[in-house]
Amino acid sequence: MSDFRVEVVYALPQRQTLIALTVDEGTTVAQAIRRSGLLEQHPDLDPKTAQVGVWGRAVELDHRLRDRDRVEIHRPVIADVKEVRRERALAARTSAPASKRAPSPRRRAKL
Repeated sequence: MSDFRVEVVYALPQRQTLIALTVDEGTTVAQAIRRSGLLEQHPDLDPKTAQVGVWGRAVELDHRLRDRDRVEIHRPVIADVKEVRRERALAARTSAPASKRAPSPRRRAKL
């Protein structure tokens, strides 16, 4: 068996923790998270309920890692992204003067 390097990352709003590990071939995401020590540093972190990924792609805890993989532990989503965008667009429309607003596609004159 050969050893290889992986990183385990957990980011909070105020700081990011990145742990570099040397692991054996066949190591899973769950094993790497346990070996990283992040569970001790962040007692509120529950790997069984947290979403995890490798390089931004969602994976299961039993996913086998490869050399130079980056394991990411994702925090729960606290806001609906679509709703936030809708609210931002509405606020931009209502705060801009009418002369500065782009015409609605429905109100454009047909040529």
